[in-house]
Amino acid sequence: MPEFIPGIKKIKYEGPDSRNVLAFRHYNADEIIMGKKMKDHLRFAVAYWHTLRGSGADPFGSQTMCRPWDDGSDSIANAERRLRANFEFLQKLGVEYYCFHDRDIAPEGKTLPQSNKNLGAIVKIARQLQNNTGIKLLWGTANLFSHPRYMCGASTNPDAHVFAYAAAQVKKAMEVTLELGGENYVFWGGREGYQTLLNTDMKRELDHLARFLSMAHNYKKEIGFKGALLIEPKPKEPMRHQYDFDAATVIGFLKGHGLDKGFKLNIEANHATLAGHTFEHDLQTASDAGMLGSIDANTGDLLLGWDTDQFPMDIKSCTLAMLVVLNQGGIGAGGLNFDAKVRRESITIEDLFTAHIGGMDAFALGLKNAARIITEGSLKKMVKDRYQSWESGIGAAIESGKASFVELEKWALAHGEPTPRSGNQEKFESMLNSRII
Repeated sequence: MPEFIPGIKKIKYEGPDSRNVLAFRHYNADEIIMGKKMKDHLRFAVAYWHTLRGSGADPFGSQTMCRPWDDGSDSIANAERRLRANFEFLQKLGVEYYCFHDRDIAPEGKTLPQSNKNLGAIVKIARQLQNNTGIKLLWGTANLFSHPRYMCGASTNPDAHVFAYAAAQVKKAMEVTLELGGENYVFWGGREGYQTLLNTDMKRELDHLARFLSMAHNYKKEIGFKGALLIEPKPKEPMRHQYDFDAATVIGFLKGHGLDKGFKLNIEANHATLAGHTFEHDLQTASDAGMLGSIDANTGDLLLGWDTDQFPMDIKSCTLAMLVVLNQGGIGAGGLNFDAKVRRESITIEDLFTAHIGGMDAFALGLKNAARIITEGSLKKMVKDRYQSWESGIGAAIESGKASFVELEKWALAHGEPTPRSGNQEKFESMLNSRII
């Protein structure tokens, strides 16, 4: 088998004092953190679409990156080279999972049967490579946004023909995910939304989206797929408004249509900030609902108003994210997928490695910080103390549903004006910084 990435050996852990950009400083895969190996806490995955298919092109300029595994064609032979390069990259990086859209790994044909045939040919090779390397599929999904047929949406398209085509494409993608042992399946509503309400029957489109997801859940059971079905929120881009706006919106939608038992969420940092939230806010929202299933590990540029998909390097953000994950008992069958791309100017293969290494080190350090914060317990105790009034007396009566407005009025009249209590925000922030530093 030809080597696509010569000159770069398997990335090793060298410790915090290393200055080698092609070595881990904090990610030590087998290090035990709170009774579990670091790699099992984090379950890192590589995004096929950015890492293997990324070209550096953007709305203002053409391709800047020429990869040795990609001749730019839509041939099956080129798709196979990309696939083999993917597994070489994963092995050298030391990551055990990858993720893909159906059209990432195999070219779309002129007809649906031809597309399925192309996908089947590549999946056969992927299965062999997974068996040979031990690398696994974290999740698969279908690209229901790039082709012109989906310009007005897929499951929310005003044309029933497009809805049916999208259903057929997802059916095949779910079968492929099952065949490759994928541990989850993701729905990202890339164009499920609207540009203007003037030409949109929003209620009907949302009903159609619910019907589509219900069909997918039924088909999951029909084919015996045991993995989680995940929905990835995003508020805008490419549509002006997307129906999966944020974690709270998706959870409300699922509960409103009786689908909340069949789906979890895949939370992306950059999508959360586009919705006006912090990364940890959407993670916590999903976790509190028992629906945090997986994570797209990236970040955005807060000075820019679009989805920049940068590699996560902010230790504080990674620490807060891992606090949510550890506090809910782990990420389960999900993982941290680097839905991130190197910058347009970062054109070398080494840049691909250093970007992933930096992101992995950031989350590894975030994991260690979060574990230390939880083990120490002082922040948790401070939060508990802040809500102490709910542990007994009138607070406990309210939470148990035993108090009424009439009873609360009597209690308030008897006890007078509440004494203000400090929220101690700066103290919390200072303590967090001290645990990170």
